[in-house]
Amino acid sequence: MKTEHFTTLPGGTQASPVTVGGQRMTIAEVAAVARGARGLCLSDDAEFQRQIRAGAAYLEALLADGGTVYGVTTGYGDSCTVTVPPELVAELPLHLTRYHGCGLGEYLSPEWTRAVLVARLVSLAQGYSGVRWALLERLQQLLAEDVLPLIPAEGSVGASGDLTPLSYVAATLVGERQVRFRGEICDALPVLQSLNWAPLKLAPKEGLAIMNGTAVMTGLACLAVERAEYLTRLCSRITALASIAMQGNPGHFDPRLFAVKPHRGQIECAQWIWEDLASQSQAEQVRLQDRYSIRCAPHVIGVARDALGWIRRDVENELNSANDNPIINGDEEWVLHGGHFYGGHIAFAMDGLKTAVANLADLMDRQLALLVDSRYNHGLPQNLSGASGPSAAINHGFKAIQIGASAWTAEALKLTMPASVFSRSTECHNQDKVSMGTIAARDCLRVLELTEQVAAALVLAVTQGIQLRFAESEPMLTAACAAFCQEIRQHVAFLDEDRPMEHDLRRMVAWIQSRTWALYDAAA
Repeated sequence: MKTEHFTTLPGGTQASPVTVGGQRMTIAEVAAVARGARGLCLSDDAEFQRQIRAGAAYLEALLADGGTVYGVTTGYGDSCTVTVPPELVAELPLHLTRYHGCGLGEYLSPEWTRAVLVARLVSLAQGYSGVRWALLERLQQLLAEDVLPLIPAEGSVGASGDLTPLSYVAATLVGERQVRFRGEICDALPVLQSLNWAPLKLAPKEGLAIMNGTAVMTGLACLAVERAEYLTRLCSRITALASIAMQGNPGHFDPRLFAVKPHRGQIECAQWIWEDLASQSQAEQVRLQDRYSIRCAPHVIGVARDALGWIRRDVENELNSANDNPIINGDEEWVLHGGHFYGGHIAFAMDGLKTAVANLADLMDRQLALLVDSRYNHGLPQNLSGASGPSAAINHGFKAIQIGASAWTAEALKLTMPASVFSRSTECHNQDKVSMGTIAARDCLRVLELTEQVAAALVLAVTQGIQLRFAESEPMLTAACAAFCQEIRQHVAFLDEDRPMEHDLRRMVAWIQSRTWALYDAAA
């Protein structure tokens, strides 16, 4: 029976759970479960459950008949030529989980960990991994009770999948290592016992099925796509406000101009900015052409939006795939050995996305540099200082914030070196060409974080610039832009006298990352 888990949202409404089994999972659904906005349940479809059980039953029958299956009756990787004695087959999965318990680095956040659990569950639910229904149920229960394996971020080369980080998921299932539970880091076994869960005894292929896949890189990629999509919208709104603050030329975004260069994302972005600048049609035009960071903003943001199309396609295909090895079909009774654990599509997608996102950081850094410079901002105070009178001489406004944004941008740009080209030969040259997909995904999330910090700085700067520009007149803003500026002012006050801005910036970063402010139409 399908157990319903409804998540209560602000205002008392309930969000229906995401269902796993018999249907494609979307990036948006993974992200919603990861941030706690929706629950997750297994489908009660009889055919889905039958297929899962058929795979496990066929594998069990094959082993009983003396069949040979990689990682079940043999060693792993280069040790695939080593035959495991029948009396030790049942112990092999536990050895696999234990010797891969060597991850290092920071631990994945709760949000990232949930995304990983969802990605692994969705892959196993394709029905080609030979795992038992009980294993799917336990993964779903981990998410329902928010029992989160403590997963080190470093140690995966992205083939044979995310072995080391996913070993921490397998270890939790058997009651080993540590978990996050109710705000604390605890040993896994007492947490399982407190929930009246018996530790699982992994069936012969289940350790490999959990670990030998792309769930870490794919879960993180889902979160990266969601954040990047929102950033493209935010950059469009910020560009419009920067143009207004500096009395830019709205004609740069005229739909007739973009009709002759029909990149879809570029047209979409230009249209958003054009609509935001509708109130500027009667404003005085002070120059024929703005600098590139304003005039060419759709050409920069549009690249990211168009890239998100194929990136979303490839990430969702990986998410909804069987990506372990070997692949088992219980109905047709065959086992095929391959390399579906290879994370090449995710690696390339994340390398591409981090480059597109870093370009957004660079664009916004340039816009901020224009805004704070009285030589280029067309009459705004130097450094956007809001101070007046004698104290104006000792106030420096956004000077240091611009320096900080430049540093964050430089770090984001530095991280665009593609991870996927740094393949290493590992595991006695069995894994002699690997994807580095998990490193690419982690890099992309770091680039996103840095770019969100640049965006936070620019959001404050454009809001300051708008207030300074219209200090003695009614602001010439569309309703959407006016509401946006009012929202910012609810979080951060106008900067008149110098003050430490760290906590203001942190509030803005958190606001951006929450993605609670609707921008333009519904998310693509």
